[in-house]
Amino acid sequence: MNYTFDYLVFIGRFQPFHLAHMQTIKIAFQHSQNVILALGSAQQERNIKNPFLATEREQMILANFSAADQQRIRFVHVIDVYNDEKWQQLVKSLVAEVVQPEDNVGLIGHFKDESSYYLELFPQWQMLELNSLIGAISATPLREAYYRGEIREGAFPLGTSEFLHQFQKSPLYRQLQHKYLTQDKSNLE
Repeated sequence: MNYTFDYLVFIGRFQPFHLAHMQTIKIAFQHSQNVILALGSAQQERNIKNPFLATEREQMILANFSAADQQRIRFVHVIDVYNDEKWQQLVKSLVAEVVQPEDNVGLIGHFKDESSYYLELFPQWQMLELNSLIGAISATPLREAYYRGEIREGAFPLGTSEFLHQFQKSPLYRQLQHKYLTQDKSNLE
């Protein structure tokens, strides 16, 4: 198959990984040999906005793909850097550790709202812009429902759903749920 790209970079927190994320990766597979998932908020502390560690998100994501497709997915862990220029440099340097200088690298994403401005920070990568996917799923209400004890089965691929059910049985989930239920909800996005 002739791919347009050697690598497509898909940036996200994937907290949790839902069907629109999966659909994006499947579209990326149609246009690229490999996909680099830049896992944002990859620092080691959990909070209600970022309940899953980067390694857990890797497992959650890979559980939704065949062994052959898993071989086409690479991960880079992007810690929060509250400066656009430094963050952009960090993402570019992490991607550069995965790709070869001659590789054709692109960026895949969707401008859903003002928080998507970061997609414009990589003019050196050709943009594969997507329209809104699967009824514009957003992870924020899915996370909020999760803390209320609900797993919206129609919003998640099977591997994510299984991960969420397992995690729900852990003391970590109960701690995060308690924080969610007792804190100010205005800063969850």
